[in-house]
Amino acid sequence: MINLLSSRTGHGSGLPGINRQPLTQLKTHYDIKNRTGWFFMNARPRPCFTSQLLSDINNYQCNVKAEMLASQNKKYDYIVLASAIKNIFNFGGDLALFHTLIQQENSEDLLAYATQCINVLYQNMIHLGSELTTISLVQGDALGGGFEAALSSNILIAERGTKMGLPEVLFNLFPGMGAYSLLARKLNSSQAEKIILSGRLYSAEELHEMGIVDILAETGEGKIAVQRYIKTSRHSQNSHNAIRKIRDSYNTITYDELLRITEIWVEAALNLSAKDLRMIQRLVTRQDSKTCLL
Repeated sequence: MINLLSSRTGHGSGLPGINRQPLTQLKTHYDIKNRTGWFFMNARPRPCFTSQLLSDINNYQCNVKAEMLASQNKKYDYIVLASAIKNIFNFGGDLALFHTLIQQENSEDLLAYATQCINVLYQNMIHLGSELTTISLVQGDALGGGFEAALSSNILIAERGTKMGLPEVLFNLFPGMGAYSLLARKLNSSQAEKIILSGRLYSAEELHEMGIVDILAETGEGKIAVQRYIKTSRHSQNSHNAIRKIRDSYNTITYDELLRITEIWVEAALNLSAKDLRMIQRLVTRQDSKTCLL
């Protein structure tokens, strides 16, 4: 059995102390002037949600929560999820791991991995249960779980020319870590299903017109757009905070909803055919070839 670092109850655990373990697949930076934490994904061997990356993000989130508690909610106003890899935000789920676990019919570790994913996604959605705003900065392709991660932030900023989408239907599966819930709240159920079942990639420009991308930045100016948003929101911070609270209350996405969907995802994954698994393997090979070019 593959050892996965996860917990079904991690979303509701008490606030820990500072975790001093090194973050091997995550780069972080604290902007003291704007009280903003930046965390840049840097997964290896390919830029997807490896179990180690998920563990690093969980540790970072726990540390931010602990620091917020110690500073009486004064240390962070924003945290920004971005990528340290040029032209790639995140390729999504660990397809190589999926392939292995499905072949083994290992539902326990599939669910453990999926739970790791929704634990960090849910914390980002609820802005760590703290008085801060979460921002996703997309400066490269965000596929599958990468798109779900981008959607989970309170604000999604994307550069022109970037692509986002949910290609899971290509291997007869669906995005099981929040895409349906997040898109249905931003749009409606019918449009969410259309996007999921199309399997196509959408440009940041298209997604901005649809209302999925909140701020469209010029190519290469994503970080400037983040700084501009922070500056603007500070001028009317009380209003922005109130709107965030209203959004939290309107059509709330619960952890239990996300967990139930991951359970459906595991059931569906174990029903994949040999043909579907060959497609997953081909996609892993494509990801490897793109990674080698970085």
